[in-house]
Amino acid sequence: MKEILTFDQLPGAVTKMQEKLDNIEQLLINRQEQSPEQEELMPITKAAEFLDLAVPTVYSKVCRKEIPVNKRGKRLYFYRSELTEWIKSGRKKTAEEIREEAVQHLASSSKKAKAF
Repeated sequence: MKEILTFDQLPGAVTKMQEKLDNIEQLLINRQEQSPEQEELMPITKAAEFLDLAVPTVYSKVCRKEIPVNKRGKRLYFYRSELTEWIKSGRKKTAEEIREEAVQHLASSSKKAKAF
């Protein structure tokens, strides 16, 4: 249950709220400062290190167009954020997630069948 503030408690409550807003603002500022690092362009050696792969493996993935890459002349460059997204896209669903999707699909299929 929410606490009802009295008039005398308002200054303290406003101070607490201001402190919380300051904390949120600082978190957002810190996050923005980290964002440019995420957009860092990396040469193939750093990308291989980031992915924990051998450089020849990264080259072969580039040749098979399996990995996001930027090419300038003969040089290959990788954005950290694109590599992170690439890694996330390979996530395998858990058995529970697959089961839940199946239940939702069956439920929506039965609703469609009833509509006809």
